[in-house]
Amino acid sequence: MKLPPLFAAWHQVLRLGYGARALRGDISAGLTVGIIAIPLAMALAIAVGVAPQHGLYTVLIAAPLIALTGGSRFNVSGPTAAFVVILLPITQQFGLGGLLLCTMLAGLILIALGLLRAGRLIAFIPYPVTLGFTAGIGIVIATLQIKDLFGLTLNEQPQHYVEQVSLLLRSLPGARLSDALVAAICLAVLIIWPRWVPKVPGHLVALTVGALAGLLLESSGLSVATLGERFSYTLDGITHPGIPPFLPDFAWPWLLPGPDGQPLQLSYELFRELLAPAFAIAMLGAIESLLCAVVADGMTGSNHEPNGELIGQGLGNLVAPLFGGITATAAIARSATNVRAGAFSPLAAMIHAGVVLVAVLWLAPLFSYLPMAALAALLVMVAWNMSEAPHVMHVLRIAPRSDVLVLLTCLTLTVLFDMVLAVGVG
Repeated sequence: MKLPPLFAAWHQVLRLGYGARALRGDISAGLTVGIIAIPLAMALAIAVGVAPQHGLYTVLIAAPLIALTGGSRFNVSGPTAAFVVILLPITQQFGLGGLLLCTMLAGLILIALGLLRAGRLIAFIPYPVTLGFTAGIGIVIATLQIKDLFGLTLNEQPQHYVEQVSLLLRSLPGARLSDALVAAICLAVLIIWPRWVPKVPGHLVALTVGALAGLLLESSGLSVATLGERFSYTLDGITHPGIPPFLPDFAWPWLLPGPDGQPLQLSYELFRELLAPAFAIAMLGAIESLLCAVVADGMTGSNHEPNGELIGQGLGNLVAPLFGGITATAAIARSATNVRAGAFSPLAAMIHAGVVLVAVLWLAPLFSYLPMAALAALLVMVAWNMSEAPHVMHVLRIAPRSDVLVLLTCLTLTVLFDMVLAVGVG
């Protein structure tokens, strides 16, 4: 049996030829997407229940490895919003170590799917199913941000959506005006800025304005929750706020903390419990990565190698957890930005990881001043774009009744239960 090719995207680049113009396009695209990826990686790591540096480590390790070995010239991989609804319950139940071990299992499943040439089968998932579960994921992500948007203090972390909403509603009387004001300012910038200055990433402007607003409110005596207050690291026995300004160390996931703060104990029972969520991660990763490659092909007229892309995604998710990286997949928004910024080859995705590396090593102390409400506002905007609410409403109006029923079923099941059940029933 002929194996799917590794480095399939680079085979295409070599056939097309690579010159100075292509290099300039890759550098421009890599810088642009890298700037966008920095706050998103941190915000998404926080959303799945781990420290923000783990999102950055994902970009540092998984993104260049997937770009190097995968099957799409234009895909940019890293933490994505779609995984929040799957990864957060894993973190709550199994801790950081369990999340990273589950990601490695998902990587093995993705490699197996690629070797079995299952890449083409993803195309048979009906469009209403895909639209339904992505809209449902957007709703869940937006709901999870209410806590930081309003500076709420929650005494528990319920896993089910209805319980989460109930707890948030009970906690609303404790909302802090200062956090809500920062969130409102950031959301306004995120909405308005792209219309005025589309060439400058609105994420960067919104977080900068949010940080300045937070400092101004702090100087006025109003407390604003920041990343440095929520997260810290220890170096030479001294605790520092924010994220560590150095590269991650190699560590086996089962030696990292579980839900009780103690290292995980490898056992058959642990693998059995992690297998179902690992399969869910692999399936969602395959769907999102290949959909992303199809979108990029439509924008550029190129052709990706789906099985090679699955193997590349699998390798990225197998290796990244060994250095603290969480689950990675191709991101449609970042990949589309990559294309629009002039990318020609996977080198752009590798340069984008280099931008994140510079941020980790030289800008980490500044991240401590980022308000949690600003990061939450950023994820609300991501959730809105992901949900495609205007498109969903359009489909509900004009689509056949059967498609509408499938879409609503998938959306409801994703919100109330989980994506795996939603896709299966859909």
